[in-house]
Amino acid sequence: MSIARGSKKAVNVSISAELLQAARDKHINLSAVLEAAVNHEIRQFRKTEWLEHNADAIKAYNCDVEEHGAFSDGSRSF
Repeated sequence: MSIARGSKKAVNVSISAELLQAARDKHINLSAVLEAAVNHEIRQFRKTEWLEHNADAIKAYNCDVEEHGAFSDGSRSF
């Protein structure tokens, strides 16, 4: 799930002069790269938070499947 792409807001960032020049030489859109990187980081944080929040339920489900099998065990032909 990515963040909604509504209106844009100008921000100031610092980057090394050499890296900036290399990006310009390659016509890299720094705004797009930064937005993608921040979106990725937010997704990683949300994933970690979700896993931590649901750890007990996941553990309980896995224990139940280990003890009783999966609900589809009788239906599978493989």
